[in-house]
Amino acid sequence: MNKKYDAIIIGSGVIGTPIAYELSKKGYKTLNIDKLPDAGEGSTAGSCAIVRAHYSTADGVAMAYEGFKYWLEWEKYLDNVKDEKGLAKYMNTGSILLKSQGHKWEVVKQNYDEVGVAYEEWDNDKIKQMVPVYDLHEFWPVKRPEDPTFFDESTKELEGGLFCPEAGYVNDPALSAHNIMRAAEAKGAEFIFNAEVVKVRSEGGKTTGVTLKDGTEIDAGIVVNVGGPHSFKVNQMAEGVYEGCNIKTKSLRHEVMYCPSTDEYDYLNDGYHTSDGDVGCYYRPEVGNLFLIGSEDPECDPQEWVDPDEFYAGKGGAGKDNVLTDAQWKAQCYRLGRRMPSLQVPNQPKGVVDLYDCSDDWIPIYDKSDLKGFYMAIGTSGNQYKNAPVVGHMMACLIDECEKGLDHDQNPFQYKLPHIGRVLDIGFFSRKREINYNSSFSVNG
Repeated sequence: MNKKYDAIIIGSGVIGTPIAYELSKKGYKTLNIDKLPDAGEGSTAGSCAIVRAHYSTADGVAMAYEGFKYWLEWEKYLDNVKDEKGLAKYMNTGSILLKSQGHKWEVVKQNYDEVGVAYEEWDNDKIKQMVPVYDLHEFWPVKRPEDPTFFDESTKELEGGLFCPEAGYVNDPALSAHNIMRAAEAKGAEFIFNAEVVKVRSEGGKTTGVTLKDGTEIDAGIVVNVGGPHSFKVNQMAEGVYEGCNIKTKSLRHEVMYCPSTDEYDYLNDGYHTSDGDVGCYYRPEVGNLFLIGSEDPECDPQEWVDPDEFYAGKGGAGKDNVLTDAQWKAQCYRLGRRMPSLQVPNQPKGVVDLYDCSDDWIPIYDKSDLKGFYMAIGTSGNQYKNAPVVGHMMACLIDECEKGLDHDQNPFQYKLPHIGRVLDIGFFSRKREINYNSSFSVNG
């Protein structure tokens, strides 16, 4: 006889674990299945784990600001459940969004005002006071070092920035997923690892469970795809699901670099997360007084779409997936060097290579599917880590309402954010939507 659950969640990263947590609190018997050895060891482990509120839409700002409340009170969110590995720590550095042509900062400011996000407008003098190593000249448009004009002198300065004090990063993203797993287990959730789903079974247009690679069949009337970079492959396992999505997902290779801070600046203790569209990078402090530097996906940076199975084949070993490219290393570090002329770029590249799960418009899919009982929390595009606890509760509520009879396609679920009170129309994240051209089509969201 097959073991039976109310809900099977495919994936145990930072979004899969809170869905289990919140469904378990609602009384669902849940099972998370992951092909890796432990929670958070997939793309979650490679996340920059940045918590910031600036997004291109007011609802995007609202979700991120709601997420901040969870990270700020992490132990309370976990219901004070302990983890033998310790607890992840939220580091509240604050965030600077530089006013540049690379960001729609005026829109962000309007969204901050609408949602009620606290912020300050800093002029260049204030930024220099707070971060004296910054050169605030404008270097737009974003270029790569091989461009012959890359090192040209600039005479124009930026217009200042928006400083949001309620922002920062989580020091260990993989650990945060493990923390949530322990909290979910305390509510009755179960997890199995080193197990790979190869089929989502259904009968009569209704989900009935999954089949594992070793032939094991596990029954459940609900299956939730939280497969991260493998999300499109999971959708293809379920009858009619992939075909029923107007918005698709795919895997994008992404590199993040580490670079030592300058001698005269204690970036770890005094630095801010900064979104710098003018040089096409974001950066935050990292342990060891390092800059963690990521690309904001400017047009000049190449995009490498990959097969996630082939990419992860070498993870943890000497596979090509683990190797930073010299060209991108120089692009990101040299661009930061323009903002920070005293930066000393080391000869040896150091950083992280992992995958984004990108939707066609870089906006997530949080939705049901054309197969009854099959749900999706996918297309998180490198910018949804901060929203993970919000998504967990929102998806649990959406699933519960749909299982009780809500026709979400015809009457989209209205989700009230518990902390800030704003109501979100979850139809915004529909698989059936048209491409949203208000999106940044980048990690900025």
